[in-house]
Amino acid sequence: MLKKLFRQNETYLFLLIILLSILIGTRNPLFFTFENIAGFLKSYSMIGIMSVGTLFVLILGGTDVSFTAIAQVVEYAVVVLVMKFGGNIFIAFLEAAIIGTALGLLNGLIIYRFKVPIIIVTIATFNIYFGMLYVITKGKLINNIPQIFKDFGNILLFPQTSAIGGTYGLSLMPLIWLAALILGWFILKKTMMGRSIFAVGGNEIAAERIGINTFATKLFVFGFVGFLAGIAGVVHVAIVQSVVPNIIVGKELEVIAAVVIGGASIFGGRGTIFGTFLGVLLFAMLNNGLTLLRISSYWYSVTIGAIIIIAIIASAYQRLQRAKANIKVQIQD
Repeated sequence: MLKKLFRQNETYLFLLIILLSILIGTRNPLFFTFENIAGFLKSYSMIGIMSVGTLFVLILGGTDVSFTAIAQVVEYAVVVLVMKFGGNIFIAFLEAAIIGTALGLLNGLIIYRFKVPIIIVTIATFNIYFGMLYVITKGKLINNIPQIFKDFGNILLFPQTSAIGGTYGLSLMPLIWLAALILGWFILKKTMMGRSIFAVGGNEIAAERIGINTFATKLFVFGFVGFLAGIAGVVHVAIVQSVVPNIIVGKELEVIAAVVIGGASIFGGRGTIFGTFLGVLLFAMLNNGLTLLRISSYWYSVTIGAIIIIAIIASAYQRLQRAKANIKVQIQD
């Protein structure tokens, strides 16, 4: 049992998180306060929600970079729709889900129809979605957002009063992140679609031979990515309580790095929800810790880049080792 546990990437990631917590907490005890923990969980909820969709794409065997542009478009579009036609927070989430899913499905249709690598298509659609947003809006900021977003963002569970008289508590945003994690886990572990995603990511040709509908699988994955990106867009509005047309774009590498360090293979066929959660949590703690310790935030960017490189090398090495093992088995047979 113990030996099996230490074969899991998540075990080492969990131990790293514990070690990092101790190092930061001993240097600055504020790290362990409820106010601080609730704060960085809230601020990373958007990243956490988008990471679930990114996990699905990586398991499928590709890398999507357009989801931040989708979230950016949805964020702006939903706020404008609410300002023009009114509505409540539930309608805002519904609109976000519909727009996000539609943009994600467009990615899936292009990828399947023209057999183009995922990263190429999503680089193109990233520029189209983000470019069209700027063409239409001319980069205009929306500072006075509808009250429904402010009210939703200010809801607190277990509210407390700080020493200076402010109020803090657990926001609803981490709970939406948790819901996305549970939904992702259920799909991957308990449904035929989840098994199809792993099969296509492991070997698409073999998956087709055993009767898996690769068209439906790819459409579902990219529709799901768009759906979560749309939800993340509304969550982001509620957190920052303004709309800046380029504030989400640029976060894609951070999301991908978090998922990869969580154990997802860039070659497809492997990844877990728990590992993805731990990857995002590690990044949230690292960013928060650098702030508390007054260390330059540039080190955070360096860390993201280093993690991506290390993960690529590790994935390539593991793939090579599996290939060698298969060759040995075939020779023995």
